Amino acid sequence: MTKKLNLNERWTGFIGGTFSLIVIYAASSAPIPLLNTYLQTLDLTSGDLSMTAVTYFVGCVISLLMFARMSNHLGRRPVTLATLALAAIACLLFIYVQNASMLLIGRFVQGIASGLASSTITAYIVDNAPTSPKWLSAAVISGAPVVGLSAGAFGAGVIKEYGFGPMSLTYEIFIVLLAFCAMLIAVGPETVTRTRGVITSMVPRISIPRNIYYLLPAAISIFVGTWAIGGFYQAFSSTMAADLFNTNSIIIAAAVFACLMTPYAIGGWLSGRFEPDEAQRIGIVSFFLCIMAIIYSLKVSIMIPFLIATVLSGISQGLGFTGSMRSLLDKTSQEDRAGLLSSIYLISYSGAAIPNLIVARLASGFSLFEIAVGYGLLVTLVCIIALFALSRNKRQHALTE
Repeated sequence: MTKKLNLNERWTGFIGGTFSLIVIYAASSAPIPLLNTYLQTLDLTSGDLSMTAVTYFVGCVISLLMFARMSNHLGRRPVTLATLALAAIACLLFIYVQNASMLLIGRFVQGIASGLASSTITAYIVDNAPTSPKWLSAAVISGAPVVGLSAGAFGAGVIKEYGFGPMSLTYEIFIVLLAFCAMLIAVGPETVTRTRGVITSMVPRISIPRNIYYLLPAAISIFVGTWAIGGFYQAFSSTMAADLFNTNSIIIAAAVFACLMTPYAIGGWLSGRFEPDEAQRIGIVSFFLCIMAIIYSLKVSIMIPFLIATVLSGISQGLGFTGSMRSLLDKTSQEDRAGLLSSIYLISYSGAAIPNLIVARLASGFSLFEIAVGYGLLVTLVCIIALFALSRNKRQHALTE
């Protein structure tokens, strides 16, 4: 059962939820530009780098399958506070990381926290979002994570590169920020009434309302394609920086990752200028073209076109992903939001995890360029599927009018 909120309560919850979502994802991205350092200090391999992404995504998937609907029964605020606590525990693990196993465990706990954030905190944001403009909640829940990912990676890079303190300082800062987020959530409103059934809710299942089934082929294709490239950059941004720029600079590695993630928010904002199906179509086509440009840049080792294509691909994936999110949320009731959002992110994280798992097994036998070509083939496939599905949806809509 949902609760009625006044305007001040809604804004308090909306701001607190948005900031919490950003900080949790920022904390989860802090290790990414440091992976090359961990590679040297912990004696890791290329396969280990891919496994850091895999364990993170596996944590996300487990969280989304088992815990995504808990907030419907326990309330949004208690589960959000638990999510913030898990993110803080992960930061503690990274403060004391000494070997590859601890690194992977830390990434796994970060995955659990991010998965919970993807369902519970996003539902809390949508519950509290102002009614106008209509696209705001979709833009925030799709853009806030990538803004956080960029900020966390770049912040960690700056602290390490310029010697502001030991590597542990990054995680100590995030523990403080997570505590501040907990204070914001504690004074925010609860948007659902507690009910029984929390144990039953933990039975793994994908919850998608039947009335949006016809929209899924296009949306799933876009979710998988865009997040797969995000997983590629998460695992190999440091390697790409070293190959293209001939440097082990953590700042540059973070900048490469941020060039993909930060413009995502611009794409989310742009999606509000289009109908959802138009945003999906424009987003996936431009994303495909950008990925082809990135692969070519890697082949001939040219920096500027690579960075431009990366920025434009970030905008394109934000446009396509937010358009897909809007197409589904616009036809979903509040009671179904947590389940739907968990299913969306379950699909998205799986789209990122599976290619990385394959790469983890095969990385030693292929060059960075060859791995990128594999991802390019995946993007080509999902682009074709998405365009075909969108055309079919348009024909069906015309027949029903």
